[in-house]
Amino acid sequence: MADTFKITLAQLNPTVGNLNGNADKAFQAWLNGKNNESDLVALPEMFITGYNPQDLIFKPSFLSAAIETIQKLAKACANGPALAIGGPWSEGKAVFNAYFILKSGEIQSVVEKHHLPNESVFDELRIFDRGAVSGPYSIGNTRIGSPICEDAWHEDVVETQAETGAEFLLIPNGSPYHRGKRDDRLNRMVSRVLESGLPLIYLNMVGAQDDQVFDGGSFALNPGGPLALQMPMFSEAETDIVLRRHLGGWIIEDAEKVKIPDQQEADYHAMVIGLRDYCVKSGFEKVLLGLSGGIDSALVAVIASDALGSQNVRCVMLPSEYTSQSSLDDASTLAENLGCRYDYIPISEGRQAINNMLAPLFKGFPTDITEENIQSRLRGLLLMATSNKFGEMLLTTGNKSEVAVGYATIYGDMAGGYNPIKDLYKTSVFNICRWRNQQHRAWMKGPNGVVIPPNIITKPPSAELRPSQRDSDSLPDYPVLDGILEILVDRDGSLEDCKSAGYSQSDSELVERLLYLSEYKRFQSAPGTRLSPRAFWLDRRYPITNNWRESLYLQRTRND
Repeated sequence: MADTFKITLAQLNPTVGNLNGNADKAFQAWLNGKNNESDLVALPEMFITGYNPQDLIFKPSFLSAAIETIQKLAKACANGPALAIGGPWSEGKAVFNAYFILKSGEIQSVVEKHHLPNESVFDELRIFDRGAVSGPYSIGNTRIGSPICEDAWHEDVVETQAETGAEFLLIPNGSPYHRGKRDDRLNRMVSRVLESGLPLIYLNMVGAQDDQVFDGGSFALNPGGPLALQMPMFSEAETDIVLRRHLGGWIIEDAEKVKIPDQQEADYHAMVIGLRDYCVKSGFEKVLLGLSGGIDSALVAVIASDALGSQNVRCVMLPSEYTSQSSLDDASTLAENLGCRYDYIPISEGRQAINNMLAPLFKGFPTDITEENIQSRLRGLLLMATSNKFGEMLLTTGNKSEVAVGYATIYGDMAGGYNPIKDLYKTSVFNICRWRNQQHRAWMKGPNGVVIPPNIITKPPSAELRPSQRDSDSLPDYPVLDGILEILVDRDGSLEDCKSAGYSQSDSELVERLLYLSEYKRFQSAPGTRLSPRAFWLDRRYPITNNWRESLYLQRTRND
């Protein structure tokens, strides 16, 4: 029997729907493994289609093309190491999330996913059929167990594979990022190692798809749980690992252990990757945004520069008579610091023309939020016109606090194709801005140093749609607002939970009311990077028309 087994782990970034491109990536990884005399080259879950393919799987032509691509890849990789790759598989009318073992020009084994996640961003029970719990497959005289992603979060699949002769575990994953996810994965996999007594290799996808970012961070554990390998987070990487046979079984030779980023860096890197891949995979090379002189648009401009390079970012200042000199100065300084293109388009003339057009209809009515929203919608019109003319994708800049309570104008500052900070509360926006001013990494394409003027971070937030306006005129102060939202949104908590945390009844009821009233806006909003397990979109699906208000229910109960 062989005393060593060498695996090339390919932590790569597929594109959903690009079957040929994904196959080319897999083939190149296989060539690298062949050149390095590996016994097996492994890629993540559903790599051939990209993940998550969602309803593409229901399209017969796509499904058959995906399986055909796997079969062609098997023939191309006939002379060399085995290749393990994820993709869809059909048997009769059943369709499975599968892991293919390709060897000697054909599909040697097919592992079908048994536990199908059906919560948060996952709808696998709707898309796939549940596969049978299977035993290990063989490569030469070595038997390997490959529970697919969710299968390794449960005891039964690993237990079955261990009992039927698996010598180690290779787990392909399409596991998206959210805060705390890496520690959760590691703890679960340590449990599987302790239960089975087998070495475990956790291979995760990297790259972004719509709102989800797959953070890579693949790792390997030896029996007992010690870490043998840690691959980088958020970056493509290929690593060769060697397992050596001892009297008690296989041991993974100690390999590189890359440093794991802290929470702020991980969030920021996720937002950069999310925007970069959304643009690259959608065919956009350049972006633009409205730069107001405020902190949200400043952070989006920096993220865009780090994602695409400052030369591919256009910042547009659209001032009205309410725009302060401070905002004008801060916006131009930020654009200069980044090296972005900076355009200046005053809206006063257009705003006056619109007011004149509406004057006969609005005669006798006082000026109110209608006129404020006209400013925002006029800016949206001008930004979309610029986007259309130059082929640059418009970014929106609303943080999670504003998205939650509707403090944004639909068809105005909500216009655009992507929002990098959609899942970042306002208090976190301040913290990330301070962090970025002090940090720079090799993966950031923007400049080093204090790029965000300190005044942007320290001045009171304002939409500047009327004289002396402050966000706190309409909303609780952001630390209070974000604390209440964290309870109501991220924890699905109650008004009683808000009260127990020390928040006033009036603030809590106001935030609850605004949260539900704004669902229709979120339904029409641009996608944005998912950072938490309760991001707006697939994680939190509330009805648009919704008469539930806990405050009214409690009041009625007390009256009864």
